[in-house]
Amino acid sequence: MIEPHPLVAMIHAVPAATRIAQEAFTREFPQATLWNVLDDRLLDEAREADGLTDALRRRMLRLIGHVMDGGAQGLLLTCSSYGEVVDTARALWNVPVLKSDEAMFKAALAGPYRRIAVVASTPPAVPAAVAQLEALIPVARPDRPVDLVTALSEEAAVAADAASTARHLANALDAAGGSGADAVLLAQYSLTPVRDALADLVGVPVLDGAGAAARELRGLLTSGAGQPAATAAVAP
Repeated sequence: MIEPHPLVAMIHAVPAATRIAQEAFTREFPQATLWNVLDDRLLDEAREADGLTDALRRRMLRLIGHVMDGGAQGLLLTCSSYGEVVDTARALWNVPVLKSDEAMFKAALAGPYRRIAVVASTPPAVPAAVAQLEALIPVARPDRPVDLVTALSEEAAVAADAASTARHLANALDAAGGSGADAVLLAQYSLTPVRDALADLVGVPVLDGAGAAARELRGLLTSGAGQPAATAAVAP
């Protein structure tokens, strides 16, 4: 039975992601009841370790187990650094679990875009996004070629306002040879507020992960669709 206000949990590694994700769900999936869980050391410790350790993976799985025990009917991990843990979670729980940008990547690959640009303001976000995109291409777009270009602007991370942030990203995109892209993907939730300003500058669609995730979970939790059944198990 589909409930009118499904409980959607979101696990965040940075406080700013909470507001951005909530705004996206208010816009795209207002029927959802949201549950925010924040561990603001997750990203810092992953950076200090230069990647995920077994201890950090177990910690994220315990957080996932916590929201599953609390009745979550859908889950979004808003930190791209922990995307690999989602694959384990999907084997443990028969509940839709989404990686931060997975829905955005699938939407971009399903679209008519031949040349796709990925923009970021922090270095780790670029390889994480490219790895996910390249893994999805054989499944989501096996018969159509796609050209990926990446652009990084660390200046955008410290810009004073949305207009300046967008300008830095547009400049980085131009310098990287991405001015001819058919669509631009934001590799971080923190860049979502500049989506419209960047779209005005580059003249092509700019996609954000939070909005795409909210739309995908809306479809999964309000239409009766879901991911393939899996055997529930107890988290570590």
